[in-house]
Amino acid sequence: MDKILLFNPRSSTNGRYRVPNSILQVGASVHGLYDYVFVDGNREDDPWSTIEDYLKTGEFKYFGSTVMPGPQLKQAIPYTKKIRALFPEIINIWGGYFASNQYKVCLDSPFVDFVINGPGDKAFPRLLKALEQQEEPLEQIENLIFKNDKGEIIKNRIETLLNQDLLPRLPYEHLDKFYSLDQYFFKTFLGKKTLGYHSSFGCPFTCSFCAVVPIYNARWKGKSAQGIFDDIKKLKDSHGIDAVEFHDNNFFTSRKRVVEFANLMLNKGIEWWGEGRIDTLDQYKDDELELMSESGCRMIFFGAESGDDDMLKQMDKGGKQSAAQILSFAKRLKQFNIVPEYSFVLGFPGPDEQTVMRQIDKDIAFIKKVKEVNPDTEIIIYTYSPVPTEGSDLYEQITKAGFQFPEALEDWLNPAWENFDLRKNPLTPWLTPAMVDKIQNFETVLNAYHPTASDFKVTKVQKQVMRTLSAIRYKWNIFRYPYELKALQKFWLQYRQPEIEGF
Repeated sequence: MDKILLFNPRSSTNGRYRVPNSILQVGASVHGLYDYVFVDGNREDDPWSTIEDYLKTGEFKYFGSTVMPGPQLKQAIPYTKKIRALFPEIINIWGGYFASNQYKVCLDSPFVDFVINGPGDKAFPRLLKALEQQEEPLEQIENLIFKNDKGEIIKNRIETLLNQDLLPRLPYEHLDKFYSLDQYFFKTFLGKKTLGYHSSFGCPFTCSFCAVVPIYNARWKGKSAQGIFDDIKKLKDSHGIDAVEFHDNNFFTSRKRVVEFANLMLNKGIEWWGEGRIDTLDQYKDDELELMSESGCRMIFFGAESGDDDMLKQMDKGGKQSAAQILSFAKRLKQFNIVPEYSFVLGFPGPDEQTVMRQIDKDIAFIKKVKEVNPDTEIIIYTYSPVPTEGSDLYEQITKAGFQFPEALEDWLNPAWENFDLRKNPLTPWLTPAMVDKIQNFETVLNAYHPTASDFKVTKVQKQVMRTLSAIRYKWNIFRYPYELKALQKFWLQYRQPEIEGF
């Protein structure tokens, strides 16, 4: 009667299933202590039917769901609501970025009982033990948010980040009992069998637009290089993986760890990708960047954000990143055969419409400069979506501009809010339709003239045709009504968008 169902709501729409590391991590925390099952919404034709069949047995007491903003809400919200209606004895526990950042709207709903705020390695098993044995007060469990008997939301203190090497190994074998592990290792531009892996948590910076900041508060903790390598080698030996995507918020925080890891990866036949900061990696020596390349590093995702130093300051980007450094580093990486993947955030608030539009135009011009110094640079474009980092200057600015999040959990199911979470068309009052059109149309022209290298299915002929058709638009900044390019990208290329589908 005390079994646990751990649910990963559907996030993939393209058949590329990544290892559900979030619920795998939670499973590791209770492995050997409680019986638990995995339900992966990405691998089920009808996830609710599978969930309902489990719950009908009467053997389950807890439903745990990871909840990221965007597509996962489509299943997390209605399924949790159904569970409360059909199986009211089940205790519903949410975790993930959405639950942590929007805990008030979650707990004000009648069907979410607890929120794990950040890592649940200790919080989740402690919560279960407290509910089962009623010995430890809920107020003492770090990383837990809940409502007390008076209906007041209690947000417990944040736990110190744990030594990642001392945590239990992820239970891949247990996951394999429910879903073939091999089907999680899919083909990418990196290799034929690509593993999605987390080696660290948090980030030491406090960018005002980042969802990580309210959870980790400029803290970072990583697994050792040897520990990472041991996990990867084990999966290479058992499942033949030949590529790794590191989904850390900031994989390259510790230069010592990266250098040690790169040395371990030499001549192992594994290519890899990670996320980092420009000002961090620009401090690496040439021989260290060369070592990374030789170890299999093929592409690194960077938050360039803007080519305007004043805007970077407004974002509270932290560190020493500047427009000049963004350009020089893109040029520098070229000699090491490592592709820089720069993301830019357009549409930040300003005092008036003219200021916002000028900033969009400046960033478009800067992106084209990046392509001049290193044409191989991948460009990812997001439209600014506010993150509720209350107390920050930027948050106060957007609030004064009239922005407000939904006050009811089910309101997040509105398709417009899904686009908001994907940073494609946010409901921000300072962005006019003309601004959104300009951003999206420029992205269409840019992707036609400089198609992403990560879309391995696009042929050289297709790339050349698209480049030729988009050349005049790109050169002369003619971005309005690029319908011919959109049609070809959708129906001929079936062009993938890394910012939505993954990198």
